[in-house]
Formats: sequence, C-alpha cells, structure tokens
Amino acid sequence: MTRIWPEPFEAEQWNRFELRIEGPQEGNPYKEVVLGAEFQFGHRSIKVDGFYDGDGQYVIRFMPDCTGTWSFTTSSSTAQLDGLQGTLICTAPTSAENHGPVKVDQIFHFSYADGTPFYPVGTTAYVWNHQGEQLEQQTLRSLSKAPFNKIRMCVFPKHYDYNAAEPEHFAFAGSLQQGFNWEAFNPDFWRRLESQLEQLQLLGIEADLILFHPYDRWGFSRMTAESDDYYLRYALARLASFRNLWWSLANEYDLLFEKKMTDWDRFFRIIQEHDPYQHLRSIHNWHNPEIHYRSNLHWYDHGKPWVTHASIQHADLNFVTEWRELYRKPIVVDECRYEGNLNHGWGNLTAERMTQCFWEGMAQGGYVTHGETYVHPDDIIWWSHGGELHGSSAERIAFLRSIMEEGPRLDTSAINFKWDASAGGVEGDYYLIYFGDSRPAFRSLSLPEGAAFRIDLIDTWAMSISPLEGHFTGECKVPLPGIPYQALRISKI
Repeated sequence: MTRIWPEPFEAEQWNRFELRIEGPQEGNPYKEVVLGAEFQFGHRSIKVDGFYDGDGQYVIRFMPDCTGTWSFTTSSSTAQLDGLQGTLICTAPTSAENHGPVKVDQIFHFSYADGTPFYPVGTTAYVWNHQGEQLEQQTLRSLSKAPFNKIRMCVFPKHYDYNAAEPEHFAFAGSLQQGFNWEAFNPDFWRRLESQLEQLQLLGIEADLILFHPYDRWGFSRMTAESDDYYLRYALARLASFRNLWWSLANEYDLLFEKKMTDWDRFFRIIQEHDPYQHLRSIHNWHNPEIHYRSNLHWYDHGKPWVTHASIQHADLNFVTEWRELYRKPIVVDECRYEGNLNHGWGNLTAERMTQCFWEGMAQGGYVTHGETYVHPDDIIWWSHGGELHGSSAERIAFLRSIMEEGPRLDTSAINFKWDASAGGVEGDYYLIYFGDSRPAFRSLSLPEGAAFRIDLIDTWAMSISPLEGHFTGECKVPLPGIPYQALRISKI
C-alpha cells in the first residue's frame, strides 16, 4: 500500500535533507534490511541508499542540487519501509557560505558547484576526531583562526609513534578486547563523525576523509573484501549527503600489503556508483626518498577515469608541472613533509621550508597541504591529534592564500622564467614568479612585447607587498633585494 506524507518537506540547496522512519529491529538490520529512495526533479532521477542508525531507526539522506519541487519514493526489502512517498521543496541557500560541493574545474583546478573558485589550502590532522571532546573542540578553535579550508582526516584510528591512546568509539560494534562484529556498526561513532563534519562545514572547511590506512592494531586494515565493501557502502549511505566531503581512499595505500590493485579499482567503482553527488575521489601514496624520488611506479594510476585529482606524497615540489602534464588533472601535494622537530625525517621541516613548499607548488598551478609535528610534552601533535598550532608557516600560508584568491587561477607559462624559479600565470595577462631560497639582485625577464605590466615585489616570509616603480614590457631588467623567499606578481595594465 502506498503511503504519502501529507505535508511537503523543505531543505536548502546543497543542504542535507533527512528522513527518519521506524522499522524492524529483529535479526541484523544493518545487513538484512535494504533501503533506498528515488528522488525526481522534472526529467531527472537520483537514487540514494538508506541506512540503519540503530534503535529501530532507518534513515534516508539527500542533498538537493536544484531549487524547486522534488518528489521521492522509498524502496525496501521490508514492507514497512517500502513505497513511502513525499515531496521535498528545495529553496535557495540562505547562507553566503553555502556554495555547494567542490568539483574539478578547468582541468587543473577546483570550484564550488555555484562556480565560485576554490583554492585548496589544506592541513593534516589524521585522527583529531578520535581524541575526545575537549581536544576536539580545541582543534576546531584552532582551525577557526587558521587559513586552512581542507583537512585530511581518517575514519579509523591510528596506531603509530605518538599514537598509543585507545579511542572511545569505533566504526564497527565491539572493541579490541572483545573483538569486533564486522557485520554491525556503532551508530554512536558515526553520529560523532557526522557532528565533526558539520562543525567543519560551519568553518568553511572541506573534509578530505581517508577511508583506509595501514597504521592499525585493531584489524581495520585487514578486513575481508566483503567487509571492506560493506563498510564502504555504509559510509557512502551515511556521509555522501555532506557537501563538504571528499573521498580519499587511503593514506599510503601501497603499505596496505594485503590489498591488491584490483581491490583499489573496486573501491573506486563502489564509490563512483553509490555516491549520487560524485564527490571528489583520490588516493595517496607512500614516499621513501631513497627509492621513490624519481619513480612513481608504486603510485596508483591517477589517470584512471574514476580518480578526480592526484593526491601525492613527495617532498620535491618542482615536479608539479610535470605531474600536471602527465595526469591532466588537478595536482594536490597532500604531503611534502611537515613543519616541526620530530625525530622522523618527514617531521622536521623548518617553517621557511614549509612555506616554500606552498609557494613552489601553487605558483606552478598545483595545490599543497600543510602539516605540523612539534614535540609536545603530552604527545599532542597537530599532524595526528590536532590541538594547537605552534609553528610559523600557517600565517604565511594565509598570506599566500590571500594572494591566490585575489588573482586568476594559474597555469603553466609559455615564458621561460628559468629553472631556479617556480612560475605560472595566465598568458599575456598575469604571472607569479617565486625564487625560493635563491637570492638574485636582479632578474632579466622576457615579457610580451607591446603590453605594459606593473610588478609587485612580494616578500613571502615578511608578508609584505611593494610595488616596483614604473612599467615593464618586453625584455626588461627587474631589481630584486638579493634575499631569499621573494616573489614577483606581474599584472598587465
């Protein structure tokens, strides 16, 4: 029998509509009850999967992308949940911060669904969401004052140096001591994760959610293929309606030795098929400079069609232009070592070098992710736990972000700005040149003839911008202060 809700529901464009329905609790509802819904808008039809949220509660979530009137009908393996019909009125966003989900734009870049450009300026706090309420709130306060608009974070907890604490909640029912039930989930964990995603959204931060990683003592990295797929389907049903979500299939996927390349292909296909909103999808590689500096043979093939952008771990940002041409997709260097003073080589960059990595990558039309690893008396380290930022690069990354957002999106320049500089631009109109730790007293440039340009000298460490006197055209000599970390912003008049 068809049942119809008499009153329409309402949701803003790109917000989350949620429908809760009471249903059976017998047996294992996570496994035994199938639930979905079909939403229709004119000629369009979008199917979404539902999920069981414990205590007899079944949930359908949907993120409408068009204003107007949608209709929906549920489908289920149990009659109690099948054939329910209703109407959803989608209204325009009331918040100026609601631009929709982020998508790939102009081959190498990103924008929100409403067309607003998005410049990923990310950070890393792998398991900040597993640290308990007090530290998690401190992390959110830190993020509210930081320049970052993307954060890399894991679903599963982390077992590694400086990470010995046992989490309060897990994605699956059970515990390390009692064992886990790989056929039942823990709704408390997922509700907490959803609250964290919502709080990030309020801060304008995209959650680059890592689905698998190798640093594990609980068994989540060694589940069967059936359990892997089961977990992915549940995560997709619960989380895909969050507009600030990116899917990162793995951190250092190639250290998950029990998984084959065909498994990763299958995971990508599952996400592609069951995410009705097609959030961004990537996968991240391990990097050992002794064996990987010039080789990316161990990487997943970012050229495969289900990969939306390349998520790369590498310490040399000079390769960004090469990777752009190789993959013809946005390049996000999600790990290039971290600012800090840890004993590990990946965790003791100077703030100057962390800032330099951002400038080198972004000047070439790529994007870079920050991390911080300072020794702490209580082992509360930003890269893993969140908490407070102690370094000096974040404010300089904020300065760079403001420069990037003021200008056009950068691509490879046809002008040869020489091997010792990172540079990009919009041909004939705008160029950004970064000299890194080089310190020339002047530079000879070959700008387009017949056009006049103004040049700003940017001290990327002192965070100052000084216009140079006069206009420049064609072959010209540009004075420089002879100190490191300088950049030139060249704009057509």
